[in-house]
Amino acid sequence: MNNLAQSPVSPAIVPRAEHAVSRSNISESALKVLYRLKNAGFESYLVGGGVRDLLLGREPKDFDVATDASPEQVKALFRNCRLIGRRFRLAHVRYGSEIIEVATFRATQQDDSDDDDPDSSDLTLDDNGRILRDNVYGTLEQDAFRRDFSINALYYDIRDFSIVDYVDGMADLRAGRLRLIGDPGTRYREDPVRMLRAARFAAKLGFRIHADTEQPIAELAPLLRDIPPARLFEEILKLFLYGFGLQAFENLRHYNLFAHLFPQTDAALSIEEQGFPHVFIAKALANTDLRVAENLPVTPSFLFAALLWEPVRQRAAALQASGMYSSDAYRQAAFEVVDEQSRHVSLPRRFVTPMIEIYQMQSRFLQREGKRPLRLLAHPRFRAAYDFLLLRAESGDVDQELADWWTQLQVVNPDQQHSILNNARTQSPANRRRRRRKRGDA
Repeated sequence: MNNLAQSPVSPAIVPRAEHAVSRSNISESALKVLYRLKNAGFESYLVGGGVRDLLLGREPKDFDVATDASPEQVKALFRNCRLIGRRFRLAHVRYGSEIIEVATFRATQQDDSDDDDPDSSDLTLDDNGRILRDNVYGTLEQDAFRRDFSINALYYDIRDFSIVDYVDGMADLRAGRLRLIGDPGTRYREDPVRMLRAARFAAKLGFRIHADTEQPIAELAPLLRDIPPARLFEEILKLFLYGFGLQAFENLRHYNLFAHLFPQTDAALSIEEQGFPHVFIAKALANTDLRVAENLPVTPSFLFAALLWEPVRQRAAALQASGMYSSDAYRQAAFEVVDEQSRHVSLPRRFVTPMIEIYQMQSRFLQREGKRPLRLLAHPRFRAAYDFLLLRAESGDVDQELADWWTQLQVVNPDQQHSILNNARTQSPANRRRRRRKRGDA
């Protein structure tokens, strides 16, 4: 590992009067952790996204604490604490539903351990430079240079309420700039997920990525293949379910990252149909962003159904062309696509089942005769499948008339529903053929 801090650095100290972080905007639970560590004689800082968001006038999603106390010392201070992680040892202090993550300062050098005793080192890298295990502890300065982006390496000191800045993070924050600390190629190799974090923070904050931070991404994107699919699932949720999914998607495509997360979808998107590009995913993500803004629920099932729709649709069409019934074709296509996708980004079974039901119901929307539509309306997954149909119509994937018909069927009273269904029966292709035969038409 590169030594990111070659010699002692004097940090910039921003006094309380010159920054916007206030204890009134920090959760009571985080303050309890900060003060208990301080009163026990340990260094104690709020750090990471919580400090960054408070400085930007945003409401933090969570609060992280950095300290010189070891994980075991933290656990001894808090009965409501448990230690987690093998790759990074962390302490989670729980207050009700809120978890405050406490991390011990990390070192910047591999030679902090005894080279003659291999068991004394808790730092392990693979052949590509990716960190596999890292429990080497250090100082506040070393910890600052170990963090990924400069805007995430700002420390709020509970002792005097100042901001401690070793890496010019305040300047980057004011400039709207996303910059990796240290050599970008080395830092991405240490943890390739940092490339996804760059795309996510740029989308979330509206920041531009520094040229040096941006330059290696497309070349190093294949390193994502070495990341466990379960970890990438969590990263996908962070990218697409927090209100900036469309911009995150565009960033991933721009930096060639999406192809290594969803290779089947990326291949399907590269093929234009009838001279038009595929816009369904963009429509779906824009809709998800709108729902987040309106505090409406969003689900991983619907998200992944949208992200995998193009390869599922194309595979289902091929199966139908070989003689398989439509509903069966969608089910088989979904199983094949999901199985392949799980090699890259895992999909928990609890989300796969609703996805397949959404896909299968798309073919049932074409059945507008008899009692089938009313049975479909009663299906527990109807609303999600119907929303999916609306997006397909908006994208030109199906006729808008079909979506409008199902919309109307839901808003009218039972007598009007009966009239709509009778009209559908009269206008069905089978009945039209029978009427032509009775008239003697060719």
